[in-house]
Amino acid sequence: MNNSKRTVIVTGFGPFGEHSVNASWVAVQELKKLGLGHDVDLHVCEVPVEYQTVQSLVPSLWKQYHPQLVVHVGLSGMATTVTLEKCGRNHGYKGLDNCSFCPDTQCCVEGGPDCIDSIIDMDSVCKRVTASGLGVAVSVSKDAGRYLCDFTYYTSLYLSRGRSAFVHVPPLGKPYSAEDLGRALQAIIQEMLDLLDQAENKIHCQH
Repeated sequence: MNNSKRTVIVTGFGPFGEHSVNASWVAVQELKKLGLGHDVDLHVCEVPVEYQTVQSLVPSLWKQYHPQLVVHVGLSGMATTVTLEKCGRNHGYKGLDNCSFCPDTQCCVEGGPDCIDSIIDMDSVCKRVTASGLGVAVSVSKDAGRYLCDFTYYTSLYLSRGRSAFVHVPPLGKPYSAEDLGRALQAIIQEMLDLLDQAENKIHCQH
């Protein structure tokens, strides 16, 4: 096995509500075309907008691939920027999914903490990508919206002890094209990997 290759999983969501084409999955498919460089083994996956599927699919991705990083990408109908989410929340899931289902407990992991932060410094990622002159506006948020996006993020953060990220994209053409969003994801995830590498190098130095 080639240990120098890092495994990264990036997910996007399928259609829901009025969004018959989900910009998040379109953007992830663009990212797949671009890749993350020769040293990254990139896997992409479309996630249905269904709580129960998320509860089985997300753990299976972690178990199957043992990735260095999982990045979930979702659509925000209100967003006008590409938004980096700092944390996932455990409670308040009242919105019905594509199967007209929501969890009885309205929570993600019973007994889990209210909020889990990503170990990735999203402010730093935002500053670095903005400084790179990408031509796509990037911002940071602390509220992923208490729907499938937030639910998926919390599930992943809980399983990975914070080694996950979530990126919200605006609808296609409002204002960015699929290609713009793909390039933005590529730049963002490369910065995230750089930050993880730096953190790991610090740990090795301390030991």
